[in-house]
Amino acid sequence: MTTSPDAHTDYVAGTWKLDPTHSEISFSVKHLKISKVRGSFKIFDATIVTAENPAESTVEATIEVASVDTNQKDRDAHLRTSDFFLAEEFPHITFTSTSIEASGNHFSITGDLTLRGVTKTEVLKGEFGGIITDGYGQTKAGATASTVINRQHYGVSWNAALEAGGLTLGDDVTINFELQVVLQP
Repeated sequence: MTTSPDAHTDYVAGTWKLDPTHSEISFSVKHLKISKVRGSFKIFDATIVTAENPAESTVEATIEVASVDTNQKDRDAHLRTSDFFLAEEFPHITFTSTSIEASGNHFSITGDLTLRGVTKTEVLKGEFGGIITDGYGQTKAGATASTVINRQHYGVSWNAALEAGGLTLGDDVTINFELQVVLQP
């Protein structure tokens, strides 16, 4: 995921699959104008194909909406409804890259994010962690990335007015990715 394989002598072209036990997708949104509510998705998948020319690499990811977890059962159930994700009708959030740019260990991945049946272009900015062979002989790579999306753009518009003025939830949602992938044979 660099602009030149020479920037990383351990760069490997190939297909990489998610290592779910060492990966996480989390999010946060402003709540009551004073703090943030945080959550994560427990079920997701990603495939990264690193090309000989790193700029031609691709990323595809899918998140199972019903796996949302904010550590509060009732809130999670509400997030699955039509007020938010409408999980029954739109069970997945997807991301497909359209371009990748990198400089050293830092990268930007532009792609199509589809949420609630709405597709918008979003940019993930991140840092490449490196490549290593683990104790089981598997070649693994790691990266972190994040983006901020406006939930209103995807039809996630539920909110409630506060007595003190303003609304219960902010519109900007920060999404963080901590990913480890395994090179496929």
